[in-house]
Amino acid sequence: MLSVASDIDALARFGRALADPIRCRILLALREAPAHPADLADELGISRTRLSNHLACLRDCGLVVTVPEGRRVRYELADARLGRALDDLRGAVLAVEADRTCPAEEAAR
Repeated sequence: MLSVASDIDALARFGRALADPIRCRILLALREAPAHPADLADELGISRTRLSNHLACLRDCGLVVTVPEGRRVRYELADARLGRALDDLRGAVLAVEADRTCPAEEAAR
C-alpha cells in the first residue's frame, strides 16, 4: 500500500504528465530515441512554442532531462525504466478493456 508521501507524489507527477495527449506523444517519441526540440515539433506536428511548454512540464515532473550538445539541447527520458513503464502501463490498460473510454473524455466531447 502506498503511504509514503514521496511515492504518492511520484505517481501523481507521472499521472499529471500522462493527462495530456501531447505529453503522452512526447514521452512515447522519447521512448524510441532522444530528440532535439525542433525535430520533436516536426515529428508531432505542433508548434515549437507549444512543444516547449509541454517539455517544461515534463522536466518539472522529472520525467525528461536535457543534454547539452554544443549550442543545441537534446531531450531524453530521465531514466530508461520510464520507457519500460510506459510500455507496461499501455499494455495493462489495453489488456483490461481495449474498447472502453474514460467518462472524463466523453464529458469533454
